[in-house]
Amino acid sequence: MAVASDRLLRSPSAKESLQEAVGTVRDVLDADGAAVLLAERDGRLVLGAASGLPTEAPVEELSVVGLGPGARGGAPWVAADETDPVAAALRARSLAAAPLLSQGRLTGLVVAVASAPGRFAEGDAARLGRLAEEMSLSLEKARIGELERSWRGWLSFVAEASDLLAGTLDQERTMALVAQLVVPRLATWCAVYTVADTDGDRDRLAYVWHADETHADGLRELLAHADLAPPMDAPGPWSGFGAAPREVRAAAGSTAHDQAYAFPLIARGRRIGTIVIGRPPGERFPRSAIELAEELSRRAALAIDNARLYSAQTAMSSALQRSLLPPGVPEIPGLEVAVVYEPAGEGSEVGGDFYDVFECPEPSAGPAAAHRWRFAIGDVCGTGPQAAAVTGLARHALRILAAEDMSVPDVLARLNRLILGEGERGRLLTLLHGEITPRPRRDGVSITLTSAGHPPPLILDPDGTVREAAGPQPLLGVFDGVEFHTDTIGLRRGQVLLCVTDGVTERRSGARLLGDGQGLERLLSGCTGLSAGAVAARIQRAVRDFGPEPSNDDVALIVLRAS
Repeated sequence: MAVASDRLLRSPSAKESLQEAVGTVRDVLDADGAAVLLAERDGRLVLGAASGLPTEAPVEELSVVGLGPGARGGAPWVAADETDPVAAALRARSLAAAPLLSQGRLTGLVVAVASAPGRFAEGDAARLGRLAEEMSLSLEKARIGELERSWRGWLSFVAEASDLLAGTLDQERTMALVAQLVVPRLATWCAVYTVADTDGDRDRLAYVWHADETHADGLRELLAHADLAPPMDAPGPWSGFGAAPREVRAAAGSTAHDQAYAFPLIARGRRIGTIVIGRPPGERFPRSAIELAEELSRRAALAIDNARLYSAQTAMSSALQRSLLPPGVPEIPGLEVAVVYEPAGEGSEVGGDFYDVFECPEPSAGPAAAHRWRFAIGDVCGTGPQAAAVTGLARHALRILAAEDMSVPDVLARLNRLILGEGERGRLLTLLHGEITPRPRRDGVSITLTSAGHPPPLILDPDGTVREAAGPQPLLGVFDGVEFHTDTIGLRRGQVLLCVTDGVTERRSGARLLGDGQGLERLLSGCTGLSAGAVAARIQRAVRDFGPEPSNDDVALIVLRAS
C-alpha cells in the first residue's frame, strides 16, 4: 500500500504530474471533478491532487480497508449514488474510480465525480482504468526517483544487498542473508517468518539474528511464544511479545520491551512470509530505515521465492532421477560389481545418463533354472523432462524385454523402434547392453554384449594389458530396421570389464579430453590388482581431478571384476 505519499507530495515534478492527470481525467470523462487519492502506510487515503471537488470533502475519513475487496483487488468501478464510501466522502452523486497499483499493491485511487446521478457507465470505468495504469507507471517512477534522492547514502548498500541475494539459490541461506543485511544497519534484530505449507498452521519462524548474541536465545524464545506475525499486505508496527508468558518475557529482559516493525514478503502476487525487525524502546525507527527495509523486503521476497522454487525443482529433479536409477545392484556369483553415477550441475535438471544391473531368470523358471543377469549403461541426448522420458522408456523396456527372453540384439532392435515411435519427443540414445552367464566350475563368467554408438567397453587383464571388448554399432533413435549383433567375451578371475558414458571419456581440461590418446586405457591399466569398487573410485576421482572446472556432463560407469 505504502507509496511514501508524503514524499511524492513534496516533489514538485510529482505534484505537477498528478495535477495534469486529474485534468486529463476530467476532460476524457467529461466529469465535474477529478482527484487522485494516495494510500498512506496506515491505510488512510490522502488527497494527492484534485480539480473541481467541493472544498469541504472529508477525504481524511477514507481508508483502503473501507473500499471493499473489488477495489483492493485492482478492479475499476462505477457508483451511481452516495452509498459508495468514496462518492460520499467527495460529495458526489455519481462516481467512476480505478485503483492505482504498484507491483501488485494498491497505492491509491483515481476518481471522476459528478453532481448528477448516473453520469458514468462501465465503459467510463474501463477508460479510467487505462488512465490509471499509465498514472501508476508515472507514480512508480516518481516514487523511485524520490526514494533514490532520499537514500543517497544507502544506494551502495541496496546494490550490494541485491548482488548478495542474487548470488544464492539456497532458501535457508537466503533468509539468513536477509537477516544479516538488516542487522545492524537498519535494526538491532531481525526475524524471518515463512508461510506454513499447511493451511491453518502458524507461520514458521525460519531465522533469527540479533546484533548482541547474548540476547539471541531470549529473543528466539520470545518469538516462539509471541503472537503470529500478522498476514499483513503492508508494513506496519508489530507488538506480539505481549502474548509470551511472563517468565519468558522476564528471561528475555529488555528485549521484551523492544519496538518492532513488520514487513510482508510478497512475491509473484502472494505472501510468502514476513520480516520483523526490532530496536530498543528508546531508539525510534527513522523513516529512512523503514523505507529502506521495505525496499529490501521486496527484493528479499523475490530472492527467497526464487530459492524456494529452485529447491522445489531440484527436489523434484532428484526424485525423478532416483526413479530412473535401479534400487540396488544384485549379487552375481563369481563377479564383483561396482557402479558410479554422478549427475552434472547442481541437481536442478535430470541427467541423461543411466545404468542398470538386474537378474533375468529363465522363462521356464524352476528350482534348478539357470540364472542370467543383464546390465546396461546408456546416455540419452540432452537433459530435462524429455530426456528423462526416454531414459525411463529405455530402462523399463530393457527389463521387460529381457523378461520375455529376448536376446540382447533383439532388445536393442525393439528399443530402437520404440524410440523412433516417439517421434519428435524421441532422443538419440547410446547404449551398451550385455548378458552375464556364470561358467561351470566357477571359471569366471561369459558376457555377450552390444555397444550401440556407446564408448567401447574395456577389459583389463591381470598383467595390466587393456583392450576393447566390443566393436561399434549404430546408436538408437536414428535409423529403422537396424540389425544388431553381439560380441562375446570370457571374463576370468582377476579380469575387469569397464563400461563408461562419454562423461568420462569427454571430460575436458582446456583443449584436452580425458579419452584423448588412450587416456582412459592408461588410467585403467593403473588399476591392476584393485577390487571393482576401488577401480570405480579411482576412475571417478580421476574424472573429477582432470579439469579445474566441474564437469558439465553426467558421469556413469559400471565395473565388473571376475573373482
